[in-house]
Amino acid sequence: MGVRVDYCLTMPHRPALLIMQRHLAPLTAFLESDYTVYRFWEGPPAEVQGQIRALVVAGEFPLDKALIESLPALSLIACFTSGYDGIDVDWCRARGLPVTHAPGVNHEDVADHALGLILAARRQIAAGDRALRAGEWTADSKMITPSLKGQRLGIVGLGSIGEAVARRAEAMRMPVRWWGPREKDSLWPRAASLLELARDSDILVVACKADDTNRGLVSGAVIEALGPQGLLVNVARGQLVDETALIAALRDGRLGQAALDVFEEEPTDAARWAEVPNTVLTPHTGGATTEAVQGMLMLLIQNLRAAFAGEPLKTPVA
Repeated sequence: MGVRVDYCLTMPHRPALLIMQRHLAPLTAFLESDYTVYRFWEGPPAEVQGQIRALVVAGEFPLDKALIESLPALSLIACFTSGYDGIDVDWCRARGLPVTHAPGVNHEDVADHALGLILAARRQIAAGDRALRAGEWTADSKMITPSLKGQRLGIVGLGSIGEAVARRAEAMRMPVRWWGPREKDSLWPRAASLLELARDSDILVVACKADDTNRGLVSGAVIEALGPQGLLVNVARGQLVDETALIAALRDGRLGQAALDVFEEEPTDAARWAEVPNTVLTPHTGGATTEAVQGMLMLLIQNLRAAFAGEPLKTPVA
């Protein structure tokens, strides 16, 4: 992190931030007028270690506790994203280290993306595009796909994303059920178990939060219960699904289709999916709309300003 040492020497009053993930690099342009900005992948010099006051992170990535403990001036972990599953919030809280995030910004966009994945998979939109471009559309050929009306939609996790997906599905005349570990008041019935939900669904949308307790929640058994006509959609976190079992089930026909925006490892290896049939894959773009990114940036800036002014944080993790 050998860049920007001059900022430390000439402008010591500016709070120092450390941006952790490379894809967050564009945030530099919005922050450097008020802060001294370092980027983790560039390797900051050892002499600034004691000056870093906030980490700017994407919450889905595991955060190194040893790194946190090596920064004595650290007073805030600011998640640019809504999710913060890569951060041990209890561990941070025990050390008096607050965590902020960007809630309520992109759940409608993620729900739109989930619906887009359902349409793309069930109506074979991407496959039709490829066939046309390959010259496979002929006068005597016609691609026949199922209607979405009447298809039973199961939602794993009825939070803000899950509820937004359910509203869209209802508008398309799809009966909706859901499952989560805790009962809640809802317009839609809750299944007794995830396995039952999968068994009674044509389409299963994963929209729940990820944590250490639910890795592999959508197991091989759940995938098999969804069955050879079923469609699995994941717009939550890749680690919620047993990806190896998913790929095996798609290859041998025990699962009909999968439409994924998230993966166990990101970026996922393209070769891992090269021979996997009946898939629609997008590169974790479900919540990445212009409006959502602007909303996240606004909350990030508000939380940083509040933290360094000694004011209440705008959106602390509860």
